[in-house]
Amino acid sequence: MRFVTFVDNGVERLGVLRGDRIIPLHECPRDLVDVICGGPQALHAVRAEVAAYRGLGIPMAEGHLLAPIRRFRRDILCTGWNYADHFAESRGQPAAPPAHPTFFTKGPDTVIGPHDDIAFDPKVSAKWDYEAELAVVIGRAGRSIPRAVALDHVWGYTLANDVSQRDLQQVHGGQWLKGKNIDATMPIGPCVVTADQIGDPQNIQLRCVVNGEVRQDASTRQMAFDVATLISELSFGMTLRPGDLLLTGTPAGVGNAREPQVFLRDGDEVVVRGDRIGELRNRVVHWDLATPSKGEAS
Repeated sequence: MRFVTFVDNGVERLGVLRGDRIIPLHECPRDLVDVICGGPQALHAVRAEVAAYRGLGIPMAEGHLLAPIRRFRRDILCTGWNYADHFAESRGQPAAPPAHPTFFTKGPDTVIGPHDDIAFDPKVSAKWDYEAELAVVIGRAGRSIPRAVALDHVWGYTLANDVSQRDLQQVHGGQWLKGKNIDATMPIGPCVVTADQIGDPQNIQLRCVVNGEVRQDASTRQMAFDVATLISELSFGMTLRPGDLLLTGTPAGVGNAREPQVFLRDGDEVVVRGDRIGELRNRVVHWDLATPSKGEAS
């Protein structure tokens, strides 16, 4: 099944895609995290409701899609340098590829929907970059999960665009927190596809298209560390829980590595596509991110 979160007559709803139409769910839990935490029984209830639905559904074009996961119980878990060609093209990387995955996190305030505007403010950063990624949704809790059973802990998959501020990644001691955590910059979606519908997660073609030009085009089979390895290594001594989101890294072609470098600007359209999942289509739009927000200390 392909789950979406959408707005229907001003009300946030959960739905399932059937072709290009949304089947609204009325009897299931209030959001996707509740469905995930509900385990097989919750999925069975959703399947029964969808099977009994006799309406036409809502055309996707008429349902405003939100990020499919709206409630995060921890920061989003992320992977860096997970494609050999991206590691080779990167600036400031170690002399040799790491022997283990490189992990970092992004805060929930970065997350936006699959068609929402990506916030852009040149006062905050001069180097806004795109990163098409496959994202994994954890469905079963576990710590120190063996690689052989790691995929059993996956509930589903979605797409993400890990928009990054390359100059901020360097000016704060070389660590990535600031350059990966600017508000309203990471689209996810358009849906979460259950793991049984994806099968092998190492057989998904990822593409990023900026203003009609293909910038990234690679298979997840090119990952340095596959999904099972990422889950096993990340969970070593650390509990993963249902609803956790894990980004798996981006392939080569980012703007920071091009000669000359090419960064996102106000008005750019960025499209991220993934086989069997769909696409993110977002416009880069100027926001005032540098001025203190209302109600916050200056």
